Amino acid sequence: MSNKLITFLGCGSWGAALGSILAEKGFLVRFWHRNQSAIDEMQISRKHYLLNDINFNKNVSFFSEIDLAVKKANYIVLAVPSQNIREVMMKARKYIEPSTIIINVAKGIENESLKIMSEVIFDINAEISNYVTLSGPSHAEEVASGMPTAVVAASKNIDASKTVQTFFSTNKFRVYTNEDLIGVEICGSAKNVIAIAAGFCDGFGYGDNTKSALITRGIKEVARLGLRSGAKLETFFGLAGIGDLIVTCGSVHSRNRKLGEKIGRGMSLNSAVGESHMVIEGVKSAFSIKSLSEKYEIEMPICNSVFKVLYENADPVSEV
Repeated sequence: MSNKLITFLGCGSWGAALGSILAEKGFLVRFWHRNQSAIDEMQISRKHYLLNDINFNKNVSFFSEIDLAVKKANYIVLAVPSQNIREVMMKARKYIEPSTIIINVAKGIENESLKIMSEVIFDINAEISNYVTLSGPSHAEEVASGMPTAVVAASKNIDASKTVQTFFSTNKFRVYTNEDLIGVEICGSAKNVIAIAAGFCDGFGYGDNTKSALITRGIKEVARLGLRSGAKLETFFGLAGIGDLIVTCGSVHSRNRKLGEKIGRGMSLNSAVGESHMVIEGVKSAFSIKSLSEKYEIEMPICNSVFKVLYENADPVSEV
């Protein structure tokens, strides 16, 4: 067994799927979760409360105290919803060693500051040099069941991204590196909003023609926002961009697409959100992206329509 210690802050479905990859490779894995009853359940059953395919092995442990979970960790994976990243990191930061690699897997833009996740982390500690975002077309359900998957490790520090690449890679989970941190994080955030629009189309009963057009025009919007934010064009036509957009717009596992489908069938936003056991990042990201598009004076008609449906009670049929 490896003596490397990895702490996951958050134990939702994606964090659990990634943690299981590392545990199977022999690493010591800790999960912190704010819900004590969920921790107790997983500790006893060795099963995840959302993913039946996960059986936690003996090198996985669970914590409700963030200081105990974080101390002496070689890697920390941020696997809480994007709007909670700042709060959780503020609690954890004094226990984090300077050499620790911080790996973010949350996909969102902070509502209050309109900052992507790397900017939030650097706000909290500008001295962090080992920050990596892991993103790409990857549903937890498929990773947990061993389906081949490819993702991107993005960082301004190429050595850190290569370390994460080696760390996570298996014969079924391939990791590529990318130095365009801004582009990868913009892709991960904005694609969820486009996927809600794709769900509207599914709810109306529209077909492949409609969704193909939506995805094609959607990646143009995402790239427009990314380029204005300082990203590189090629990022939007790789795994983190068009790859993640395709899977999020089309998959039965996509929370954002499912939410859009329910609204397209006539359900209210509150009812659709209430039926989900997991956070649907696109709902909050729609607000952030609308604000950013106004700030940068760029046209994002699909994202703007999603915002109007979610927050201004607009009719999704007329908007799409």
